Amino acid sequence: MTRMTRDFATMQKENIPAVSADVTFLSSRFPNYKIGADNQVLEVKNEPRSLSMKEIVARETALLLEQQKRLSVRDLASKFEKGLAAAAKLSEEDKLKEAASLEKHVLLKKLRDALEALRGRVTGKNKDDVEEAIAMVEALAIQLAQREGELLQEKDEVKKLANFLKQASEEAKRLVEEERSIARAEIDNARAAVQRVEEAIQEHERMSQAAGMQDYEELMQEVLEARRIKMLHQPSKVMDMEYELRALRAQLLEKSKHSILLQKELAMKKSSGDESSDLFEIEGQELLGSCLRVQKRSDEAAELSECSIQWYRLSSDSDKKELISGANKPVYAPEPFDVGRILQAEITCDGQKVTVSPTGPIDPAPGLGSYVEALVHRHDTGFNVVVTQVNGTDEPSQSIHVLHVGKMRMKLCKGKTTVAKEYYSSAMQLCGIRGGGNAAAQAVFWQVKPGQSFLIAFESERERNAAIMLARRFAFDCNITLAGPGDRTLLVM
Repeated sequence: MTRMTRDFATMQKENIPAVSADVTFLSSRFPNYKIGADNQVLEVKNEPRSLSMKEIVARETALLLEQQKRLSVRDLASKFEKGLAAAAKLSEEDKLKEAASLEKHVLLKKLRDALEALRGRVTGKNKDDVEEAIAMVEALAIQLAQREGELLQEKDEVKKLANFLKQASEEAKRLVEEERSIARAEIDNARAAVQRVEEAIQEHERMSQAAGMQDYEELMQEVLEARRIKMLHQPSKVMDMEYELRALRAQLLEKSKHSILLQKELAMKKSSGDESSDLFEIEGQELLGSCLRVQKRSDEAAELSECSIQWYRLSSDSDKKELISGANKPVYAPEPFDVGRILQAEITCDGQKVTVSPTGPIDPAPGLGSYVEALVHRHDTGFNVVVTQVNGTDEPSQSIHVLHVGKMRMKLCKGKTTVAKEYYSSAMQLCGIRGGGNAAAQAVFWQVKPGQSFLIAFESERERNAAIMLARRFAFDCNITLAGPGDRTLLVM
């Protein structure tokens, strides 16, 4: 057995390797430890330190530079080519070293031969020196042989590395060519796709234009065909019925005129004993929308300009007369309040009074009631009118106004300007014009409020009567009776 001793002083210092040769500390300081439960040694981990903005920017910059330095296939091929060039250079250097080593062997051999020759000639101490020199030369030869072996091994490794680099360079070139061909194919495919998309867009535009032109042409053809059909179209069944209805109305009008004449003749025969009844008469249809006119019946009657006239309305079942305020002209146009009533004109001349009446009560206008019922469902209805008088003064301008009849108020406008506007109230008055005139059947009197009044002319008798009936209907819904001046207990139409 070998006995172990504690004599450490005899150990050579150079045989003890340094601690730092085999140990690498990860940190410049020792870690922190603490004693835990059961005498266990625990390592205290440091809390992560928050980085400053400068450190974050530096780290991101380093990452970006590292990403930038990553080699692409082309850069890898370039590196391989550089390595191949370096390997070739190393091969040339090995050749030069091999030639120098051969020269060294030759010199050592000549030197050894010279020393061998010298050893036979010398004796004594010099001979020992020569033998020592020969030993040194042999040692140098051995070292040179070892060096040559190492060089040969390095040369083989260099050749292997050169071959590997050459293969890697060729592989890199092949990869570059493949990537280049793939990139070219992708570029060609992308160009072809773009070209196909452009062609599809152009084709779509051409088709859209062609379709638009075709639709336009078809629409024009349809319009022309519709115009041709409209020009060549014969009256339909509805138009035939309308024509027949017009013919029936005309026949009814003729029959009513004939009936009125017969009634007048009958009334004349009944009142043949009254001489005053033969002086004047009333001409016109007893119909809403017409005009009744007092005329002389004989030459013995006084001129109407020399007489005073006052119109009254009588109920069909009562003889009570109701004065129509302002109706003091030979012409009177019945309004919706007069429907179903008998009108009477009292003519006073030279202290003598003559009373004349139509043959029957005033009849409603055909279709006016249904027309007004259709307008009731609207929130506001506008009528084109012309203002002839404002507050009793003639209006020289004959511009078109619009009279709006609404559910809560009436409004008169000229373009975008509001001339008058007022909610339905007891101070508002609306009735047909009572001052005579050729257009009495188309005109109305509208008192917006005390001190503001208008005489308004409509486009037709139908529009005038519809406006009066509609306004009175809306006013009645607001518990207001809309009538003319002097009218009292009246029935709302």
